[in-house]
Amino acid sequence: MADFQYLCVSIAVMAVVTYLIRMLPLAAFRKKIKSKFALNFLYYVPYAVLSAMTVPAIFYSSGSVISAAVGCAAAIVLALLEKGLLTVAVCACAGVFVTELIMRLMGAM
Repeated sequence: MADFQYLCVSIAVMAVVTYLIRMLPLAAFRKKIKSKFALNFLYYVPYAVLSAMTVPAIFYSSGSVISAAVGCAAAIVLALLEKGLLTVAVCACAGVFVTELIMRLMGAM
């Protein structure tokens, strides 16, 4: 029974926090924002947050930072060449796999 109460309290706290995060900007900025600095700041916030969450996850997702860097480099190159998302993801995974395979064969892991 205590686990169920803990679960209910956890869900309630998460709901309140999520609601506050979405409601506070609406309450704080009732007028149209005219400041170029504020508009530029708010425009780039989602990209900065996504990058801050994604980049560390890339380098800690595999068995080695070296193989993760190879996969990241492959993804960046293919993205700059404007390849599709599936192609970029598959090639990045293949780069990590091949790099870790070579490292295991060389005895580096």
